[in-house]
Amino acid sequence: MEIPRIHESEYRFCLIMWESEPITAAQLVKLCQEQLGWKRTTTYTVIKRLGERGVLKNDNGTITSLISKDEAQESEIDELDEIQRMIDRIRKGDHNE
Repeated sequence: MEIPRIHESEYRFCLIMWESEPITAAQLVKLCQEQLGWKRTTTYTVIKRLGERGVLKNDNGTITSLISKDEAQESEIDELDEIQRMIDRIRKGDHNE
């Protein structure tokens, strides 16, 4: 299964979620306001977006992750490795791969 891309601001949200789950959306709103300075609407938008991408599950206002912190971090490392391979190919003059 391919891990969905989690952007930096979403990752900071996920750190709060992973530490506190299962957690209600209302509790997440409060924590994101305190720790990230987010408005309520921003938190709900991120919950919706990450739910659509399969990162979390919103079950009647209770939020749980579908992807662990370790899986998310490993996915980022794999992506960085692929970027490094592309850079190496370009430096070697092999633009066909």
